[in-house]
Amino acid sequence: MTVALTYSGRRFSTEDLDLMRQAANDYAALGITEIARTVCQWLDWKRPNGRLKNHECRLLLERLRDEGFLSLPALRHSGKRGPRILALTGMSDTQPPIHATTADLQPLTVRLVSPSEGRLFRQLIQRYHYLGYRTPVGANLRYFIESRDGRLLACLLWSSPGWKMAARDRWIGWNATQRKRNLQYLVNNSRFLILPWVQVKGLASAILSCATRQLPLDWQRHYGYRPVLLETLVDSTRFRGTSYRAANWICLGETAGRGRMDRYHQRQETTKLIFVFPIHRKYRELLHATKLTRKTMTNDRSLRQRTARAISRKADSDSSRARSD
Repeated sequence: MTVALTYSGRRFSTEDLDLMRQAANDYAALGITEIARTVCQWLDWKRPNGRLKNHECRLLLERLRDEGFLSLPALRHSGKRGPRILALTGMSDTQPPIHATTADLQPLTVRLVSPSEGRLFRQLIQRYHYLGYRTPVGANLRYFIESRDGRLLACLLWSSPGWKMAARDRWIGWNATQRKRNLQYLVNNSRFLILPWVQVKGLASAILSCATRQLPLDWQRHYGYRPVLLETLVDSTRFRGTSYRAANWICLGETAGRGRMDRYHQRQETTKLIFVFPIHRKYRELLHATKLTRKTMTNDRSLRQRTARAISRKADSDSSRARSD
């Protein structure tokens, strides 16, 4: 066992690891979830909005268990053992085809998936996205994109960024300490699905343009801070990233072919194209900063103007829709 380790952007000392082992021993009767919450409270391991990072902590505890550093109580299985299989139902069946122009469908609505719609979102991704659905680790937001008449067009999932990507990190120009400190200000577009029955030229780039305006507002509201840079990975054996290029995302090159979180240096079969999209004009300065404050994050006139315009457009859209109804 090493004397210290870095996980999910945080450095844990020998004393921190000993404390985790103590919690695992003293609170074994409470179960893994409660142990993780206890460790988060002891180490003040929280998100910027104050919520405990108990999910990440649980994954770290399971890793330490697998390495023989500590023991965890057995899982309390409530169903069949093995990977959870996402059951598909009629709610995600193919719908009548949509043939239109992008202008016919606008204004597009980019809205968060409600708790009652979570099952539909998971089924659509599992059924029609080539990567399927995986429960995201860490902060994440899920979106449905709808046409002006309320027809469902696409699904978007935003989640935590990759831990290391050489091309991205060189482009940002940060060192390991800066990356560890400010990685949370990057957000990854981990799933983008236009439903297969939607055949509309130019729709993907239009969705990306709307989504990149909406995401910072929702991320601020849910997690207490505003991201400054977006990223995504595109499988170059399947796609060229045309929609991202059309939406002014920047292609930085390819990944090294390792796993997304780059923990165990496991090679993938294919490399992926890296695209980024700055959503703050001083993104490099901020990602190099020692400490980011709310004042620093919002002291961007162009961003405030874009945000105000986005809110105004949404209000006009809602008003027009109400009149038409």
